[in-house]
Order: sequence, then C-alpha cells, then structure tokens
Amino acid sequence: MLQHKTHYSIGELCDEFDVTARALRFYEDEELIAPERRGTQRLYTDRDRARLAWILRGKRVGLSLADIKELLDLYDIGDDRRTQRLKTIERCQAQVDSLKRQRVDIDATIKELEGFIELVKAQTAE
Repeated sequence: MLQHKTHYSIGELCDEFDVTARALRFYEDEELIAPERRGTQRLYTDRDRARLAWILRGKRVGLSLADIKELLDLYDIGDDRRTQRLKTIERCQAQVDSLKRQRVDIDATIKELEGFIELVKAQTAE
C-alpha cells in the first residue's frame, strides 16, 4: 500500500517545482511558506507544498508577492475558503483586464512600427 508523504525536503520541492533552494528560502523569508526545523534541516509540509504551487502559479500570471501573500493568508479565516476564492477571482480579473489593455497598446505599437518600416523601405528604394 502506498503511504501518503507528509514532509518534503528542500531538494524534493526544488526538483518537483523546478525552483532553486534560494527561491524557497526567499519565500520563507517573505513568510509565504513556513517549513518545520530540525536543526538546520527544513522539512516542508503538505501545506507548504500547496502554498508553493499557489505562489508559482500567481507569479506565472503576474500577481505580486503581496497579492499572493494576501490570498494565501485568506485560506485560514474559517469560511471554507469563500473569501479567498472571491479575492482570487477579483485579483485574476484585474490581471486579465491589465493584460488586455497591454495587448491593445502592443498591437498599436506593432502597427505603428510596421508602418514606419514600410516608410523607411520606400525611402530606401528611391
């Protein structure tokens, strides 16, 4: 029978999530994860592992560490994660809106550059 693992070494989490030990220590310093200590050894729990997955997902979609920390801290307020989910939706929607605005700006810049390239090509051909 397969036994569920409840503690992970720093190396195991680094391998699983493709992060460096320095990154894990940084997240610990930022109080995003809190491994148990046995001497100098850090033992990460299932909770730390789940929080690390949230941190990395949040970073991938452009959330700040402050936003990620706030969302993670809402996990423990005792409302079956309802507030956390609502805040997550709010933050993610704000990020989507921001990215859409950036896309409009990028598309306009590309169009302007393409026009400029055509102008310069035409002048070069003369």
